[in-house]
Amino acid sequence: MQVYRTAEERFSDLPDFPFVPHYLELKQGLRVHYVDEGPRDGPAVLLLHGEPTWCYLFRHMIGPIVAAGYRVLAPDLIGFGRSDKPLDRAAYSYAGQVGWMREWIEALDLRQITLGCQDWGSLIGLRLAAEMPGRFHGIALSNGGLPAGQEPPRAFAIWRAFARYSPVFPVGRIVAAGTRSGLSPQEVAAFEAPFPTRASKVAARVYPTLVPFAGDPAVPDQERAWAVFESWSKPFLCCFSDQDPITRGGDAIWLERVPGTKGMTHRTLAGGHFIQHDDPAGFAAALLDVIEFEPAPAVA
Repeated sequence: MQVYRTAEERFSDLPDFPFVPHYLELKQGLRVHYVDEGPRDGPAVLLLHGEPTWCYLFRHMIGPIVAAGYRVLAPDLIGFGRSDKPLDRAAYSYAGQVGWMREWIEALDLRQITLGCQDWGSLIGLRLAAEMPGRFHGIALSNGGLPAGQEPPRAFAIWRAFARYSPVFPVGRIVAAGTRSGLSPQEVAAFEAPFPTRASKVAARVYPTLVPFAGDPAVPDQERAWAVFESWSKPFLCCFSDQDPITRGGDAIWLERVPGTKGMTHRTLAGGHFIQHDDPAGFAAALLDVIEFEPAPAVA
């Protein structure tokens, strides 16, 4: 397998990102990068980014959650950030990415995980929680979901076509367009840092085509995951944003079908698709609510 590994100097002097890099090599020889901050014996908070971003997206959330006393882990998905990037499009699949992240979780033996996820981070993270629920304490979901064969929203269909056919793919500007507060030139450069070549962007271009809408081979896996969530009684909090044209209203299905959403303080966050940038305090507060949630005592 031909793999691209972004040079470390590309990640020097990133604004608001003082975190020490950690690496773990998977069985295939692929290296996963992750941030690991806070007490190693504390409850684990897993932050999963989507695409075309990397864990830099969580830069304003990591500190406040650590300050509350928790361990925060934020990996870069294979193909993104400081993690290795296979150069063959065929190396990427939905099941493959779930498998890579599952291997990483098991290698670190993470338990009592509170998941914070958005975009592709939710497609992967929700599948992980459904496949190994014993490792998870609860979930805070923003601007994402678990599609299982429905037709794509028009805004997503446009995005998918752009990712596949556009001759240019300016990652930093794409991320900026998915916010409502915009990015500084330094932040745009930070989102571009992992992708200095056209070839290094292969995962960012291919993942929109892997979302399991109608007729996709991953739909049966999605349906099995939904069967788990329909009996999921652990804390499950929705915190979607108010200005995301792709996922707006996506919380309704979770509130209807997942028992663990009952009694949670669901909220609407202020911002666009990349809510980790627009409202990091709101997303962090939602995660803390999940960690610290105690169900009301049963009425005798």
